[in-house]
Amino acid sequence: MNPLFYVLSKGTKMVPVLIILVIAVIFLLRDKRTRVPTIIALIAWPIGNEICDVFKNTFQHLRPCVELADVNLRVEKLTSFGTISAHSANMMAVAVPFLFRARKVGYVWLVIAILTGISRIYVGVHYPYQVLGGWIAGGLVAMGLHFAWQWWERKKGIEPEEQPESSEV
Repeated sequence: MNPLFYVLSKGTKMVPVLIILVIAVIFLLRDKRTRVPTIIALIAWPIGNEICDVFKNTFQHLRPCVELADVNLRVEKLTSFGTISAHSANMMAVAVPFLFRARKVGYVWLVIAILTGISRIYVGVHYPYQVLGGWIAGGLVAMGLHFAWQWWERKKGIEPEEQPESSEV
């Protein structure tokens, strides 16, 4: 599991993974069925990340790799606070809009979000409650943006491009 969880935990710092993500975003933005959830995810990601930073600086809970002498650390030691996992929040902020608007793609992102959270525990940089907090933070941000987008569509008389039940992505 080391290679998989290492990539899930550190992937956004790897050039090949970043290239794949950029290509995926371009592809998802071009498809009418995944355009709106991609836009919502691109907005939710940095908001969720910033919320995590605010929590980390406000509540300052230590990471297991700092607090526990015998933790099985599989990445470099992080000394910042780990109150809630930004990695978990970011991936859930991506998964939720797709779950609402393009369900099949959403299931893929949900698996990635869950595995990313588990990877943060596995590599020794977060406690389970910190990962759960991240999932909740990212999910709530994305849900809020999804419902705000729906409200805007109704106000403008725009029909949603995709309903979850009919997703063919």
